[in-house]
Amino acid sequence: MSFSFFKPSRPKTPQELVRAVKDSLLALDTKTVAEVQALKKALEEVEKNFLAMRVMLCGDGEVEPNLDQVSQLALEICKEDVLALFIHKLPILGWEARKDLVHCWSMLLKQQVGSTCCCVEYIENHLELLDFLVVCYDNKEIALNCGNILRECIKIPTLAKVCIAAFAVFGNTSFAVFDTFMVLFRYILESPSFELFFKYVELPNFDIASDAFSTFKDLLTKHEDAVSEYLTAHYDEFFEEYEKLLSSSNYVTRRQSLKLLSEFLLETPNSHIMKRYIVEVRYLKVMMTLLKDSSKNIQISAFHIFKVFVANPNKPRDIKVILAKNHERLLALLHNLSPGKGKSTLDHLCFLLHCMAGADDDQFEEEKELIIKEIERVSRLPNLE
Repeated sequence: MSFSFFKPSRPKTPQELVRAVKDSLLALDTKTVAEVQALKKALEEVEKNFLAMRVMLCGDGEVEPNLDQVSQLALEICKEDVLALFIHKLPILGWEARKDLVHCWSMLLKQQVGSTCCCVEYIENHLELLDFLVVCYDNKEIALNCGNILRECIKIPTLAKVCIAAFAVFGNTSFAVFDTFMVLFRYILESPSFELFFKYVELPNFDIASDAFSTFKDLLTKHEDAVSEYLTAHYDEFFEEYEKLLSSSNYVTRRQSLKLLSEFLLETPNSHIMKRYIVEVRYLKVMMTLLKDSSKNIQISAFHIFKVFVANPNKPRDIKVILAKNHERLLALLHNLSPGKGKSTLDHLCFLLHCMAGADDDQFEEEKELIIKEIERVSRLPNLE
């Protein structure tokens, strides 16, 4: 007598699994799912298939993934347009399915088949998916998931290692993979969707605003040369919007934006951007205003940009005039400025982290003295009225 119904089912092949994933996602279409119970069952089927996909990509903790199957899975997902379905069906998915999808997305982007990363090339041919992910920050249910997926699309360090390792095997063709990643990154920077980040980083939901700022920061720091090109081409409009972040009523926005400004202005490829920034009176006034901020930590961060305006040996006359006219108030602010004088609880916590990081207060005091002397010197220059 046969008891075959007790036997475990045969594992799906990559082709079968992709077909099952695609069918279960298409079944979520609200035009075909008329009842709540039917939708619930369809979501359960998606979760089951996503779990199977995750196991095929990552293993189950006991058995390592089969690399041939992983490659075939990535190819089939692109061939069947399932990558686009992942994104467009994201708002309908349950919490567990979204979590598995984010994990699988990260793994799929890294899969290199021959000399190409097929999933990345698929996105390059469907760049509208990136715009969709950006605007999903407006949907609080999936904003954090979309943020994770976006950051995977623009992340260079991990992906660059894949390209470098492959170079030894495939020669110059693997640089095409790197170029493809850069296409995705540049598209987001140049897309009108990028401007939405100036709005998203100030959303009232703290978690979503923080996540949006993480993505915004990655966009401005991960790929120095591409960022430099973008800032050169869009200098006026970018810094006009960025000034609003520095003047925000939200403490966290002001502090994060000021810190990020220091980071990307001081990058070597952005040296020409910094030189342009520090000769503009409007931005000197922004830093002078931040030197008066109620937060000592914002004052300290502002000082580290303000000092570049002052120390610039080629200060234009307009900058010298502003420094001379305001020298008394500036000197008073600087004399009272010290990393150890935080007032609020948040400032105190930041100060403790500052100490743990081994920040050099002696160097700060030396720099401050040099800036004070330079302001005093400028204030004595003739013909600055």
